[in-house]
Amino acid sequence: MEHVSLGSEAHVNDTMLRPDPRVSIVIPVFNEEAVLPLLLSRLRGVMDALPGGAEVWFVDDGSRDATARMIEQAHGEDARIKLVQLSRNFGHPAAITAGLDAAQGDAVVLMDADLQDPPELIPDMVELYRRGFDVVQARRSTREKESIFKRVTAWSFYRIMGRLTNNEIEANVGEFRLMSRAVVAALGQLRERHRLVRGLVSWVGFSHTTIGFVRPGRAAGETKYPLGKMLRLSADGLTSFSTAPLRVASFIGVGGLLAGLGYAVYAVYVRFWLRQAVAGWTSLVIINIFFSSLVLLCLGLVGEYVGRIFEEVKRRPLYLVRRKIDGAPAAAEGLGSERR
Repeated sequence: MEHVSLGSEAHVNDTMLRPDPRVSIVIPVFNEEAVLPLLLSRLRGVMDALPGGAEVWFVDDGSRDATARMIEQAHGEDARIKLVQLSRNFGHPAAITAGLDAAQGDAVVLMDADLQDPPELIPDMVELYRRGFDVVQARRSTREKESIFKRVTAWSFYRIMGRLTNNEIEANVGEFRLMSRAVVAALGQLRERHRLVRGLVSWVGFSHTTIGFVRPGRAAGETKYPLGKMLRLSADGLTSFSTAPLRVASFIGVGGLLAGLGYAVYAVYVRFWLRQAVAGWTSLVIINIFFSSLVLLCLGLVGEYVGRIFEEVKRRPLYLVRRKIDGAPAAAEGLGSERR
């Protein structure tokens, strides 16, 4: 695998290795019965190879197929396989948060269930963790079996985020990463509703490095991120880490005002200097449509932020747990409480 260094790595001491960590693997799932048999087989092989021990937490985000039942059966065969079943579909970021809240390992690996994040990369991540890195993120060097449209939109997303926010999110890095217990604890303090997890990990800081891999196609099943969800994720990421859209609305308003003043000067010039009547209703209709559209656009941008403020002030839990299967004695649970 290709290891790519980032600036924050300079402070890591390679001469003193951390002990082998107990690893928690967190995997959100939604209607993944088709890929689970292959995923479980490969996960067992990886967990067996980790000297510090490992567990895997599946977070069932309201699946309507046999996903939860298959995971429960796997737990009966291997106690390292555990389940958090949410009461309904709360979305991928909330499911990730539920898994991070449940994980107890010294290092926590976050990955998707479709095997586009190869679990065989985890031992390499653990080795970098032992060298002192708190975040080991996996960067896709190539994207197999992805359409040109998907590649172009992904490229555009990272470029826009890089230019409009102060939070550096590396291109072609998704949620597949290893995080130390300190990073997971820091993320546990961030309970905002509209969550871009990769952005939050970047925001909390800590020492980090990147490991490259060739991203394969989905092993089975269908994508859970169609275009609509991707657009919502992009909007959440932009509005969570930047006020640039509000400034854009202000610039549009100023530009529209200047354009209106310029047209007013032109109308006065035509009327009093050229002694001609201003052209009829066509120009007025066009101007009215133009400025009305600007106003509605600006109101829409402001409304996006107001809507997010509305969601935050209600202080509802990020998720609710229907049941948890981890082999531990039953105890009262705070269902998606604001703190762990």
